[in-house]
Amino acid sequence: MKIAGHHTLPIDRERAYWLLQDPDVLAPCMPGCEELVKTGDDAYRMKMNMIIAAITGRFSGTIQIADKNPCQSFRLIVEGAGKVGFMKGDGVLHLAPNGDGAEVRFEGDVQVGGTLAAVGQRLIDTTAKMLIKRFFEKLIARAANGSPSS
Repeated sequence: MKIAGHHTLPIDRERAYWLLQDPDVLAPCMPGCEELVKTGDDAYRMKMNMIIAAITGRFSGTIQIADKNPCQSFRLIVEGAGKVGFMKGDGVLHLAPNGDGAEVRFEGDVQVGGTLAAVGQRLIDTTAKMLIKRFFEKLIARAANGSPSS
């Protein structure tokens, strides 16, 4: 499944780039995130609780940041698994100046399997868009109120 979109953040591109890689900022912004712990350079362990339709599951997995082009782009590689299935994602985030803020464009591929895949691509796509929207809303609120990386 392809995922793509964009959001404008009311902060400059350099700050946005670093906030999007700060686990202390990201964890409270990620819907369902229970844990996001740095395990090495650009590597993290995560635990999330996801609800899609009537399927609820806890996922454990990893996030890897790669292909860093400071303040312009980076790649995320995400893998997670739980009793209701698995998910793998690989995507690129591009940041560009937009007035006094930054525009974040993202595109990537996500694969799901197990019971989770049984709910159908359309429902997963709708849920993914909703989760991404909530993530950026929380990130914008956190950036506006100041964050540890301010």
